[in-house]
Amino acid sequence: MTVRQQIQRFGRFLSGMVMPNIGAFIAWGFITALFIPTGWIPNEHLGALVGPMIIYLLPLLIGYTGGKMVGGPRGGVVGAVATMGVVVGTDVPMFIGAMIMGPLGGWVIRKFDEAVAGKVPAGFEMLVNNFSAGIIGMIITLLAYVAIGPVVLALNNVLKSGVQAIVNAGLLPLASIFIEPGKILFLNNAINHGVLGPLGVQQVQEAGKSIFFLLETNPGPGLGILLAYWLVGRGTAKQSAPGAIIIHFLGGIHEIYFPYVLMKPVMLLAVIAGGMTGVFTFVVTKAGLVATPSPGSIFAEIAMAPKGGLLPVLLGIFLSAAVSFFVGSIILKRSAKDELDDLDSATLKVEELKGKKLSVSQVKTGKVSKIAVACDGGMGSSAMAASVIRKKIRDAGLNIEVINSSLEDIPKDVDIVITHKELTERAKKTAPAAEHISITSFVNNPLFDELVERLKDQL
Repeated sequence: MTVRQQIQRFGRFLSGMVMPNIGAFIAWGFITALFIPTGWIPNEHLGALVGPMIIYLLPLLIGYTGGKMVGGPRGGVVGAVATMGVVVGTDVPMFIGAMIMGPLGGWVIRKFDEAVAGKVPAGFEMLVNNFSAGIIGMIITLLAYVAIGPVVLALNNVLKSGVQAIVNAGLLPLASIFIEPGKILFLNNAINHGVLGPLGVQQVQEAGKSIFFLLETNPGPGLGILLAYWLVGRGTAKQSAPGAIIIHFLGGIHEIYFPYVLMKPVMLLAVIAGGMTGVFTFVVTKAGLVATPSPGSIFAEIAMAPKGGLLPVLLGIFLSAAVSFFVGSIILKRSAKDELDDLDSATLKVEELKGKKLSVSQVKTGKVSKIAVACDGGMGSSAMAASVIRKKIRDAGLNIEVINSSLEDIPKDVDIVITHKELTERAKKTAPAAEHISITSFVNNPLFDELVERLKDQL
């Protein structure tokens, strides 16, 4: 496993504890935006929900999810109980503590279950299960409260001070040098939900809004790239860009523009320039959101803007798009014509590798009953592509189930797995027995139609 794949896997693990609970974060964000003293409808009684939700509810949800990821439902329960050990006694949202204690609780109970498997007398299973979870949960919670909690709190304060120092020094725009390439390498969910989201929630508690919610979710740089390909590019990239703009900017699926950068890596300069412009604008205008806009659609950005804070958010988004478009257009205009057909070439290469030229052992030759479209988070580009393929399968009269999932949650009984080529190797580790199809674009991809025709021929 390469270093990049290891980073992606670790980032996926962190974001995997947060993403299933995004609805709760958004609910908290709406309550905050509406009822705090500076909100749209200030209400002291209803605003009393804000504190308990951020201090107790959200960390406990993260702890439960992390424990469940490692140790199943029992691991989730022990993980949530263990999280209370770092939550109690502090007025700081313990997201880092939850990301530590949740998986730790799940791991301990899983190891216990493995140790006693087959050794519990008949009739005592429920007794052992309940008391083991209770006793282990108690021990870990006490350990967290006495020893781990203070350490995590000190670490949290160090991180907070460091981030604040960067903000005070006006260096936050430089974060785009790392954030934008990280997104292109499919670390977007890890960066947003694993790092910036928890920092943003803590800042909201103190200031009522946070700029951290805007750093990764800003759709401006991606919009500028797609506009540049649409107006200046050639070939398939130019033709597919308008549809990608709708999916990216309105639908919030940022993964849709990643292939346009990957096929011409120098375009990273355009997204970095756009990202830095947006962050600089957000800093100068003191822009911020009240919660994570997920997905990163312009509609979600507007919905999460605080009272009186919409204009700075929109200004930063559109200025970042303008700069990204300007730089991207210059790069494309100076490119040779054959260099602008890389999306076509990439698609053809995939067809050669995954189409007729594949050996029989690499292609699913038996009956296909389930197809999975997978991406890093399992809710963005994979959901969109699965919807497109599902409709084509249905129109062709085929009785094949089409699902979308994260890379780590691909079902074992899947026959065909479709992923972006940058994620295929990770998908193969989860579903080694399945046929794997790599794609470079989720928009108007001819491989979808070829797959359907192939499946029809196999009937």
